[in-house]
Formats: sequence, structure tokens, C-alpha cells
Amino acid sequence: MSYWYNVDTGQVESDADRSRGEQVLGPYATEEEARGALAKAKENTERWDDEDRDWGAGAPGVGATGADGGGDGDD
Repeated sequence: MSYWYNVDTGQVESDADRSRGEQVLGPYATEEEARGALAKAKENTERWDDEDRDWGAGAPGVGATGADGGGDGDD
């Protein structure tokens, strides 16, 4: 059985009583994991935002190109 977190009600739901897809986060293996859905989503979003900032700043090895903008060095 899977568990879901309903963002509208703040309640954990099971497969048997799950609301529409746009209202729930999941699936999660346990009720406890589903209860932590918002905290996990916040953690993921912050990590992805940090990665996006690093990529946008041209951090080495994260989507950066060479100084000429071409990235291949064969000018």
C-alpha cells in the first residue's frame, strides 16, 4: 500500500482514500514518510535552487563552457 500527503487538508491518505492527483504528494512507502512530505519538498527545492545558482554562475563541471563561450576550445 502507498501513502500520500494531501496539501489541501494536511492529512495523510492511503491508496483507498486518495484525493485527486493535483492535491497530493507521493507516493510514499509509509505514513511517516508521507507526513514529512512538505519538509522533504522544501529540502529538495532548496538543494535544486542551489544547484541552479551554481550552474548559472558557471561553476566548474556544472554546465560551464570555455572562456570563448564555445566550450570546445577548437577556435
